[in-house]
Amino acid sequence: MELKAAIELRTSVRVFSDEKIDMNDIKEMVRLAGLAPSVNNFQPWRYIAILNRKLLNQMAEVVVKKIEDLPVTKSIAAKNVKNQVTWFSTFFKDAPVVLILVTKPYETVLESGVELSHDEINKIRNYPDIQSAGASIQNILLTAVDMGYGACWLSGAMFAREELEKLLKINSPEKMLAFVVIGKPRSENKPKEKPNLADSLEIIE
Repeated sequence: MELKAAIELRTSVRVFSDEKIDMNDIKEMVRLAGLAPSVNNFQPWRYIAILNRKLLNQMAEVVVKKIEDLPVTKSIAAKNVKNQVTWFSTFFKDAPVVLILVTKPYETVLESGVELSHDEINKIRNYPDIQSAGASIQNILLTAVDMGYGACWLSGAMFAREELEKLLKINSPEKMLAFVVIGKPRSENKPKEKPNLADSLEIIE
């Protein structure tokens, strides 16, 4: 599949068939994820692939509990909002494979030459480590389309990031950043219509 076609066909898939995924395909997705650009070419990432259904259900329960404990407004829609957020944050439990992106703080030469902390530099540069992670995940999403799979980038589970890190034995300075769920779509998923970004392109000559 050509790159342009993969980009145009990519859409978020959240409901999957029971078909198993070839782990060689997952390894290839992760290999290509590692070819994404990263700040200072530090490549501050690794991936964990989870297929264990019992563990995925346990992870989802942790997320549900965390969302249940969130304070709510007095709005009559509060309960429905929470229910919706809970589903979008836990549908990963039914996916054939869940990839977890784990990052670590990158090292910058600026820290040895200026009186600014790592966090201050990171903020000034608009969090290039997070930007790098996004590029890595995009490589996975497009590779999944190219291979005939469906995938979804998922951040809702991060409501319970600390609890999940403890469950999966992810220790500081590493940090869980996002999930990518992958599988064969249960039904056809057409990309949603999106505005043509080129129409609002500002050109300065």
